[in-house]
Amino acid sequence: MSKSLKRVQTALSAAGVAVQIIETPASARTAPEAAQAAGVALDQIVKSILFAGESGGLYLFLTAGGQHVDLAKAAALAGQALLRAEADVVRKVTGFAIGGVAPLGHLIPLPVWLDPHLLGFAQVWAAAGTPHHIFAIDPSTLQSLTNAVVAPFTMQP
Repeated sequence: MSKSLKRVQTALSAAGVAVQIIETPASARTAPEAAQAAGVALDQIVKSILFAGESGGLYLFLTAGGQHVDLAKAAALAGQALLRAEADVVRKVTGFAIGGVAPLGHLIPLPVWLDPHLLGFAQVWAAAGTPHHIFAIDPSTLQSLTNAVVAPFTMQP
């Protein structure tokens, strides 16, 4: 078992949340791939998208799979200009490679925002630390576990 997957399992267990992490036969690196693997709608996939602020801090936006982050809205929430975080920075701060970034179990705590669209589902699916592992969770539980602020920051493609 990879260190990344184990870290996600540990974070979920420590919070008292029982979920089943599944290994996908094909890649679940992208939201469409994860939706296909889970057999759910694209918007039931939680994308963990990191942005770097001009201050050097990172900000995590948990976004429904079919939505895109509106950079102006995200920057307003963060209180500063944002750019997409570089892959090496994402790995250094979260411990996960892009395509497998889980919404929890990061190496360093981050400010987190949650797309309100995710709360419209009874269950959403998120990466479990690798491009081949995902788990289902109630979106309200995910919000609580990540201390995410629910805020509108997306736009449809």
